[in-house]
Amino acid sequence: MDAPKIISTKKYRAKPGKPVDLTKWATRDEPICGTRAQLDAVLATHVKATSDVQGRLWANDRFAILVVLQGMDAAGKDGVIKHVMSGVNPQGCRVTSFKQPSSEELKHDFLWRAAVALPPRGMIGIFNRSYYEETLIVRVHPEILGHEEIPESLVNPKKIWDQRFKSIVNLEKHLHHNGTRVVKFFLHLSREEQRKRFLARIDDPHKNWKLSTDDIRERALWKDYMHAYGECIGATSMDHAPWFIVPADDKHNARLIISQIVLDTLESLKLKLPEASEERKKELKSIRKQLERD
Repeated sequence: MDAPKIISTKKYRAKPGKPVDLTKWATRDEPICGTRAQLDAVLATHVKATSDVQGRLWANDRFAILVVLQGMDAAGKDGVIKHVMSGVNPQGCRVTSFKQPSSEELKHDFLWRAAVALPPRGMIGIFNRSYYEETLIVRVHPEILGHEEIPESLVNPKKIWDQRFKSIVNLEKHLHHNGTRVVKFFLHLSREEQRKRFLARIDDPHKNWKLSTDDIRERALWKDYMHAYGECIGATSMDHAPWFIVPADDKHNARLIISQIVLDTLESLKLKLPEASEERKKELKSIRKQLERD
């Protein structure tokens, strides 16, 4: 099924090797569709097309897709997963949310817990936050490094972030060379829009659980996070594993942009359903005869 490609996604892509100043990137874009109904209709075609291609991904069992979602609290990561991936067969999609590392995870290098959650061939993996947290929240709160049990001689505050960027780039290059396509999204939310969404969580009893005093403490460090995100994206956006900076103040627009990019990534593999070999056709013919006699 061919879905309409009504937007160019190039402008959202961070150029490889270029510094990123997030103050120069928009948090709100022009509406892609004239009405919400039109947007929902296009998103529905994207969801259906993604489901169709995912079936081919599963049948070929040669490639995997890793979707990384990053953003400040209330940026809309959960909504993207719910609405963009709603049509994908659950057997062929795995969502992993990364929170505070466990004691077991702290016994390993910072990439270990992500490595064991990577999607196998034939599947789409979605990381709701990811190994990038080790260059973001840990950078904003460097005291966390003290809990990671890394030998002190290896923790150089001036070098450790560049070292982690290189480790991540090498991991993603390794994944690409082994059939996993990595596509990364930063949901670029404005501080004002976050304030509105936090207030909405207070006003809606069903969403009260989504807000805590920790969220407010992290919000006070907004500039530190924007600096960390900018350096992280600039250092790790590569041709084989690009970052897309998606304006997230309009959550519906953001979902459509991301759905287009995910679909483009899948379609770039040019997958077709496997054709049966002559030997397989003979086997099926034999099975048919047995069933017809049954």
